[in-house]
Amino acid sequence: MRKIIPFFILWLGLSVACNFPARVATSGLERTTVSSTPGSLAGNALAETPARSSSATPRPFSTTLPLIGSPTVPVAVSTAGDVPAYHAQSGDTLEALAKRFGVSPGQVTSPQAIPPQGLISPGQLLFIPDRSGSNAPPDPVLPDSEVIDSPSASSFDLPAYVQKAGGYLSAYHQVVGSERLSGAQVVQRVVDQTSVNPRLLLAMLEFRSHWVTNPAPPNLNLITPLGYNIPGYQGLYLELSLTAKLLNMGYYGWRQGSLTTLEFTDGKTARLAPRLNAGSVALQYLFSRLYPSTTWQTLLYGKDGLMALHTTLFGDAWARAVTVEPLFPAGLESPTLELPFAAGEIWALTGGPHEDWNTGTPDGALDFAPITGESHCAVSAAWARAAAPGTVIASFPGAVLLALDGSGGQPSGWVLLYYHIAQAGQAIVGAHLDTGEPVGHPSCEGGDTTGTNLHLARKYRGEWIGAGEPLPLVLSGWEAIPGAAPYRGALVKGDQVVTADPLAGKDSRIFR
Repeated sequence: MRKIIPFFILWLGLSVACNFPARVATSGLERTTVSSTPGSLAGNALAETPARSSSATPRPFSTTLPLIGSPTVPVAVSTAGDVPAYHAQSGDTLEALAKRFGVSPGQVTSPQAIPPQGLISPGQLLFIPDRSGSNAPPDPVLPDSEVIDSPSASSFDLPAYVQKAGGYLSAYHQVVGSERLSGAQVVQRVVDQTSVNPRLLLAMLEFRSHWVTNPAPPNLNLITPLGYNIPGYQGLYLELSLTAKLLNMGYYGWRQGSLTTLEFTDGKTARLAPRLNAGSVALQYLFSRLYPSTTWQTLLYGKDGLMALHTTLFGDAWARAVTVEPLFPAGLESPTLELPFAAGEIWALTGGPHEDWNTGTPDGALDFAPITGESHCAVSAAWARAAAPGTVIASFPGAVLLALDGSGGQPSGWVLLYYHIAQAGQAIVGAHLDTGEPVGHPSCEGGDTTGTNLHLARKYRGEWIGAGEPLPLVLSGWEAIPGAAPYRGALVKGDQVVTADPLAGKDSRIFR
């Protein structure tokens, strides 16, 4: 029987608690709505297929492939005096770099101007003293594009791969909410919701359970197929969702500079190497939450480890990365967006910048509630509308993903998530919407919320984007300003200020 690690469970319980805002009393208002967190992991049924065993102990996949190289990750090439050189990676900001290297922003220098808040151009030469005291492995694990659902996954046929692999997953089904999904559909749902790369999720499932390639996995366990044994996270959908959540916590924590240290299940710690890319930190962080300090490195990097298995299943990840990275090109700017409702309507800003999806993702989402006088959690008669022209690339219970148009009608790389959208009337996959056309009706469907609202968030090439710098969120000229805590904050336009209020008070109301 796999041993449950009390420290891990305590830590997870604390982090999951952030995903469930308290319910607010109605107080007789026209509409009572609070900010919400999408991706609630409660209330999903377990797999329909009968369990064969309840005592699985997932084992690593056996392979003899060598360790993976990292030709695309920058290394020191010169020095300025005693200060080593560093070439900026996609997504780097001055503040985050300073935190990773353990220095002040003023100690980061370059022959070129360094934007104080914006994205640093990929490849820009920087000189940064290393005061981090890092003692974790500096070896890269995976490129960023192989950890998030980036363009490198656009040609990956998930259902076909699962069927060809012929493992238990290919014949598996699970009830998620009101839907009966195939194994491939469960994986795809987690991809669509969390924006984690499908190849990586399959590799983790194979590594922990052999479900991808083995039609009769040893020690089959449908309650905890990945062997996490975390209360409230049972069944394939929830355990894959937890995997994605941990990856996102590592990825975006590194992006933002808030994560600099790994803590393992045995309580030991290690300072992250400051030159790592976000994707590599995501994997190191995931394994630090699953394994003790004595084994995690072998299980991640070794010949029988996850990365060797990933190469066995999917080939050279670094070669794929060359075709799509850097994910953030030099000079990237935020798209021009309108408020997500019709001109002439008044809505309320019920949630300032908060998690795009759930714990671990940036504070980039806003919640809006229509002021229509309808009952609590009713499907609103009002429409959430396209904030810019685009094509619907995913539509599932509670959510619509709208890929925004770029020049010449090609996708721009920007995607808007519309969440808590009622299934009835939802825009369908493949539909092209012009600015202002209906996406769907705000509701309580899809996740944890205490009232009808629209949760709006942005992604760029698979990466969740925060609401402030370096890529501000601006809607009809209103700029989202993060508050002192998630769900607070405001929209500001000139000298006008709309303050987020879960009770939809008068100061939260915004007219388009």
